[in-house]
Amino acid sequence: MVDTAVSTAPSASRTSAAGADARIDVPAVTDLLLGTWKEIRLEAREMIADSAFWRIDGLSHHAHRERVLDQTRLLAQHGAGGRAYPVEYGGMATNGGNLAGFEELVLADPSLQIKSGVQWGLFGSAVYQLGTKSHHDRWLRDIMDLRILGAFAMTETGHGSDVAAIGTTATYDPETEEFVIHTPFRGAWKDYLGNAAVHATAATVFAQLISRGVNYGVHCFFVPIRDANGVFLPGVGGQDDGVKGGLNGVDNGRLHFDRVRVPRENLLNRYGDVAADGTYSSPIASPGRRFFTMLGALVQGRVSLDGAATWASGLALKIAITYGNQRRQFDNGAGETVLLDYAKHRRRLLPLLATTYAQAFAHDELLVKFDGVFGGTADTDDNRQDLETLAAALKPLSTWHALATIQESREACGGAGYLAENRLVTLHQDLDVYVTFEGDNNVLLQLVGKRLLGDYAAQFKGKDARALAAFAVGETADKIFHGAGLRQLGQAFADLGSTARSVEHGLRADDQQQLLTERVQRMVADVATRLRPSAKMSPADAAALFDENQVELLEAARAHGELLQWEAFTDALGRVDDAGTRQVLTWLRDLFGLGLIEKHLAWHLLNGRLSTQRAAAVSRYIDRLCARLRPHAQDLVDAFGFAPEHVRAPLASGAEQDRQDEAAAYVAALAASGDAPVRERKPAR
Repeated sequence: MVDTAVSTAPSASRTSAAGADARIDVPAVTDLLLGTWKEIRLEAREMIADSAFWRIDGLSHHAHRERVLDQTRLLAQHGAGGRAYPVEYGGMATNGGNLAGFEELVLADPSLQIKSGVQWGLFGSAVYQLGTKSHHDRWLRDIMDLRILGAFAMTETGHGSDVAAIGTTATYDPETEEFVIHTPFRGAWKDYLGNAAVHATAATVFAQLISRGVNYGVHCFFVPIRDANGVFLPGVGGQDDGVKGGLNGVDNGRLHFDRVRVPRENLLNRYGDVAADGTYSSPIASPGRRFFTMLGALVQGRVSLDGAATWASGLALKIAITYGNQRRQFDNGAGETVLLDYAKHRRRLLPLLATTYAQAFAHDELLVKFDGVFGGTADTDDNRQDLETLAAALKPLSTWHALATIQESREACGGAGYLAENRLVTLHQDLDVYVTFEGDNNVLLQLVGKRLLGDYAAQFKGKDARALAAFAVGETADKIFHGAGLRQLGQAFADLGSTARSVEHGLRADDQQQLLTERVQRMVADVATRLRPSAKMSPADAAALFDENQVELLEAARAHGELLQWEAFTDALGRVDDAGTRQVLTWLRDLFGLGLIEKHLAWHLLNGRLSTQRAAAVSRYIDRLCARLRPHAQDLVDAFGFAPEHVRAPLASGAEQDRQDEAAAYVAALAASGDAPVRERKPAR
């Protein structure tokens, strides 16, 4: 999974003067950020510029739910719910475009994004991806236009990410040719389900399929749950999850089933079927592979959260950097200073901006991969596995980054950032859950780590004893070589009178990639080496050994995701023609790369990748990059392409600049009038 190809992208200019006149072509950068499905993104943004789609603060959760339901109906009227579905049912058959448009809804109201995602991206997609044509004919059109509102009933109170262990059962009765859906204990209640508290009339229910006394594992069933009046059908019960920490426009709730019967045909049977007599069949013989194939068919939730979190980060930075370019504090003798002219203010916001750009470029690559798999042009087992791993690597990074970015942006705006009208507080509340739904972030990184271990082990499959011995010698030599500090990057460069300048020479694009790549490879190799004895251990001892190494494995997976983002940013630079734009974006890419190196300096030092002198200079060079990027900060956030209707934060509307201008005019007029009071003199010492 780690691409070690050396990048040919440019590196930053060696001095700030060399690029002082560089400016970015804002519309061109906007096109670059909007990516492959730019037109659909712009279409979605034009739609949500209508205030009918905007969040209204202060509503009760009941009123908020009803507003979001009405907004979801508006989306259906605009055709936004059917983009991914086949043309024969009224859709557009564009999987990547569907998610691109869906992600933009975070700018209107994250509750609208999630409710529509539950309806069309989870409930509807389960019918489409796990069902067959008979199911599509019966239900897809009604799902698209909201005649059927649905819940996605996978998660249970007692089992979240561990889907294979859910407790709900679906036992086949051959006498009536029905499945009996049953919740055998309290922990098996379906929980945290969007649409379940009030609006859903049906659910796609995941349960253990049992036929003829054999449990064939988790399968999905279409189960009606309410009548036309919103009353639970016989055997179905539930509860309202009530007020949450965010996303209160979504009616999350619980469901449970007391021997609810559904026809045999309600089994979504693309990957597993039961004949009238109870005989089970599947095109996938392996139970484990069948389970992961079914879950993999629903990966779009993770993909879309990666994109939505990235645009939410961009929105927060648009607000904070615009405000920081206008708000003034503390007189330095030549008037009050704009916040973004302070080194600390630049340092707290610009690295976050660099990461957001990296995420945007990586996300577009993820969307292209997703579209190829689900559009059928690249639907192979290998590509599906790669897509799952890529989504599991990127979604944790972008959702954690969103929370950190929104919080830092809130603090950077002071008390004004705490007002609901400026959106940062509510945006943080709404996106908080993104780090745990559609897969807890740490669980997803463990999936990535196991894939990295599998790819590492595959290198040795079929190798003879001589080749393995040669590798073992190389591993030992590598540890001695690096551990002794004999291979420290950049030591051949002269300091040129400035260690920070030397870092600029010695940590260019190729060197950044080498450091980031080697860190992933070294960490995976170290964990794999320590886990090697588990092959001869009992299951309990092997599990204990894995647990001892879990933290480092997750860190390796995170490093892998960071490398993917860096490479996506570097690839994007290769698509930039304008020299000034390329120069500024290269500085921004270098800020991202060096920020990753700074974050993991201890590792690079302990493993001999950097000398202490060069490591100490990395932070100083990052400060130099922030200073270079300062004149371009507003252009870089303007390039996200958000209109005022998308931002809707008074402190980023120009009102602060008006206040500053008014204050400056008042002070100047007072001074010119000769009536200004004199300052109190300090007492003589």
